[in-house]
Amino acid sequence: MRNIFLFIGRYFTFFIFLVFQVLALSFLFRYNKYHHAVGLGMTNELTGWMNSKYANVDNYFHLKQESDRIHRINDSLINLLQSNFLNPDTATKFVQDSIPYDTLGHRRRYLWRDAEVVSNSVNSERNYIQINRGSKQGVKDNMGVLNSDLSLVGIVVNTSDNFSQVMSLLHVKNNVNAIMKKSGNAGTISWDGKNPLFLTMTGVPKSDSVVRGDTVLTGTYSLSFPPLKMIGRVASIVKDNSSNFYTLRIQTAANFQNLQHVFVVENLQSVEQEKLDKETRKKIDELKKPAR
Repeated sequence: MRNIFLFIGRYFTFFIFLVFQVLALSFLFRYNKYHHAVGLGMTNELTGWMNSKYANVDNYFHLKQESDRIHRINDSLINLLQSNFLNPDTATKFVQDSIPYDTLGHRRRYLWRDAEVVSNSVNSERNYIQINRGSKQGVKDNMGVLNSDLSLVGIVVNTSDNFSQVMSLLHVKNNVNAIMKKSGNAGTISWDGKNPLFLTMTGVPKSDSVVRGDTVLTGTYSLSFPPLKMIGRVASIVKDNSSNFYTLRIQTAANFQNLQHVFVVENLQSVEQEKLDKETRKKIDELKKPAR
């Protein structure tokens, strides 16, 4: 307390000056129209600046809620994309079942669900992503998972009631069918377990004029995710004179070190396709059996 009084006594004259200065400015701005208008303008400018700074801080702490809201909106809009539907075949009469149709009668093929990443790894040879959607939310094994920008990140390999485990593209056992956007030539995407920024693409013939920057998309043969979704771009071409195929180094489109929101995509016709494939294999195997 004694130090406070000593401080006030030492700077008493300065404090008195400040008080009289404030009073003088108050009289000036209150009783002079010109100065009153200027003072109001300065006050509005100052309060506006302070309010904008406060709004920036407040918005920062509400970014997650806003991001979640936008992600839900994107989920709804993605489900309305024409690429998720098949054009009706006028020569065939479809039986109405649980698969939804749009207003033009297009039969839905892909259904998208939003999800949030709760854990993710990039430092192992076998990396997994865990999301907060499980079997109770309709997620099943072999469903594709795409980033919020619709670039491929992995495939569902296990589910619980409310969570799912996704095999990341950064997994040495994960092989994905892919195509070159420019030529349409197909190849296989894999990961060598080293740099999480790059994948490897093999199987593209050297007759293809591949250059750095070429886009790599998901192929047309997968039952797990839609075709023509972004995987990455060609970063470099590995020289191999002993083969007629390229070995390409692909920079991933998704930033696997910062995954936050994803989409789980369901192919509503995958069960029918898988059933047909199994029945065909069984039928061919039976035909190959020698007659008794």
